[in-house]
Amino acid sequence: MSETSFTCQRCGHCCQGEGGIVMTGRDRNRLARHLGMDIPAMLDHCAETVSGKTRLRAGDDGYCIFFRHGQGCGVHQGRPDICRAWPYFRGNLLDASSWEMIQSDCPGVNAEAGHALFVREGVQYLQEHGLLHEAGPEAPHALVLCESLLRSKDT
Repeated sequence: MSETSFTCQRCGHCCQGEGGIVMTGRDRNRLARHLGMDIPAMLDHCAETVSGKTRLRAGDDGYCIFFRHGQGCGVHQGRPDICRAWPYFRGNLLDASSWEMIQSDCPGVNAEAGHALFVREGVQYLQEHGLLHEAGPEAPHALVLCESLLRSKDT
């Protein structure tokens, strides 16, 4: 049994689907810098606004426009926080059933490690990488954690 609960396999399943890659102001700045563009040009090139939220567009294949089959993320260093955080989303940390469901789509999740280790490693990862967000209109809901989860890392 592996000692870690998640190791990315770069399969791209998390990069598939429209509407899930919402960008905060920090994300827009990071991606624009990474692409060598100003923010308005970057937004025009790769984003759309839906229901007041700015998100990355998907290509004709349904994947994020920056996903490269067989390679992974084409803007890995500049990717949004929501991408950086996968699979350590609030629902997967709070609910063992959600964690079990992602295992069928994400080959990087180590089921043998168990949900408790996944939670400890996930909360630690989010904290260490500055990926936790305060609740707000632009915050990715999946990255807003409750106090009980933050305390669970130490148990």
